[in-house]
Amino acid sequence: MEYKDYYGVMGVKRDATQDDIKRAYRKLSRKYHPDVSKESDAEEKFKEVGEAYEVLKDPEKRAAYDQLGSQWKAGQDFRPPPGWDAGFEFRDGGFTSGGPGFHSDFFEELFGRHYAGARPEGFRRGFRMRGEDHHAKILIDIEDSFSGAKRSISLRVPSLTEDGHVVARERKLNVSIPKGIRQGQQIRLAGQGGQGLDGGEAGNLYLEVQFRDHSLYRVDGADLYVDLPVAPWEAALGTSVKVPTPGGKVDLKIPPNSNQGRKLRLKGRGLPGKTPGDLYVVLRVTLPPADSEDAKRLYEEMRDKLGFNPRANIGVS
Repeated sequence: MEYKDYYGVMGVKRDATQDDIKRAYRKLSRKYHPDVSKESDAEEKFKEVGEAYEVLKDPEKRAAYDQLGSQWKAGQDFRPPPGWDAGFEFRDGGFTSGGPGFHSDFFEELFGRHYAGARPEGFRRGFRMRGEDHHAKILIDIEDSFSGAKRSISLRVPSLTEDGHVVARERKLNVSIPKGIRQGQQIRLAGQGGQGLDGGEAGNLYLEVQFRDHSLYRVDGADLYVDLPVAPWEAALGTSVKVPTPGGKVDLKIPPNSNQGRKLRLKGRGLPGKTPGDLYVVLRVTLPPADSEDAKRLYEEMRDKLGFNPRANIGVS
């Protein structure tokens, strides 16, 4: 996926005001409109300008885009950093022009679920209306799901200054994280969304939960995976070892003749819940180094006596 330099497309600086961006869009949209322009790539340029404007005209999407930093170059191979959009608060809404498929892969990867919605159709001044729901992604530790937790979180809420620049004010909230919550599930904070109009009730704030990378565990739904280093003789002869789990260390029996990558299941040791997940222990056979004469002799003896060919199943020696 290629990085899109929206400021470059619009021909404005990164600190441009919203009025600067609006003027640039009007100029470029007239220049590249397919009904007017004689350039062969006018339609493509027109779409690029429209997409750039779609992001930069909106304080929420612009602030999130700016979070990626300015070190990227147009056309550079790009993947969003993990959790790049965590902590940004977005309003409800949908595609504001063109619909899915109209935008580039870059746009849809970044903003496919985060759109600032316009006022609902039928809005009338003096009409009481419920506030918009807001959404944000938060990062929590896996351990929070095991025991439940109370956490203080900070969200960044983009807004415009009087001179038309985008800034992000900080909003702090105390959040109760339910025991057993899983990645992708949401925590609803009633009344913490957008303000209602003319006395209407406030909307809700929905926090989508993502887990931070963990030094030991990987998450797949309700299941956890942990890599367990084992010595060659432990894998070959079998043994009993201690295994770390979020609930504490447990004994695990390794069957004889276990190969690299073998998965051993600890039932119910994954994320808690009505149906708890499992913990899968993945064996990683770790070779001792041949860094002494005794160690070298042992490896040579194994080579000579075992007659083992690890490539026999692919027909080579």
